[in-house]
Amino acid sequence: MAFVERAFRSRELRDPSFLQTIFGNTAMAPFWLFARLYLGYQWLIAGWEKLTGDNRWIAVSGPDGLALKGYWERAVSIPAQGRAQISYDWYRDFLSFLLRHETYTWFSWVIALGEVAVGIALIVGVFTGFAALAGAFMNFNFLLAGTASVNPVLFVIALLIIFGWKVAGWIGVDRWLLPALGTPWQPGLAFEAAPAAHPPPSATPTYERRRAANQ
Repeated sequence: MAFVERAFRSRELRDPSFLQTIFGNTAMAPFWLFARLYLGYQWLIAGWEKLTGDNRWIAVSGPDGLALKGYWERAVSIPAQGRAQISYDWYRDFLSFLLRHETYTWFSWVIALGEVAVGIALIVGVFTGFAALAGAFMNFNFLLAGTASVNPVLFVIALLIIFGWKVAGWIGVDRWLLPALGTPWQPGLAFEAAPAAHPPPSATPTYERRRAANQ
């Protein structure tokens, strides 16, 4: 009985030392810098093409987002033979809902500007973990829509950066920004309460010093 109690008692399990080194040691910052720059460049180029390219999604003659509309229409279509592009009916229904309400006219701006913002944030290393999370979310939606391309690779890289968020932006703005702002579960230095100011002994009235000494 004692063995069972000892074996199944509550305890905190620690990560292996090599994982702590990879995801929590600033010595790995150059590796995360390379991963950040690659991922950020991919998002920046993709978003910039949607903003300014010949086949841009927005700021075109006519309604914005026609390219996105065509992408959604191809994704939700069910061929007479073969496998549909989308595997989950709930996601097909979701895209169909967006198509019926013509949300592509403004959703195209969200995607294009979002991709550029994620790319810039990753390159300069500002809010790196959040930027990687936003990029992974976009990759996930492209994958749900049946578009593989480079999305699986970018999704995995984004997940790794999320796991290493504490040091992924060390060579970047996060090196100073995160300690200042902190996290929702650990406020940064900018939000710490200032220590209470105590008057110097010489500023204390003489009668108070005498009373304190007598006590």
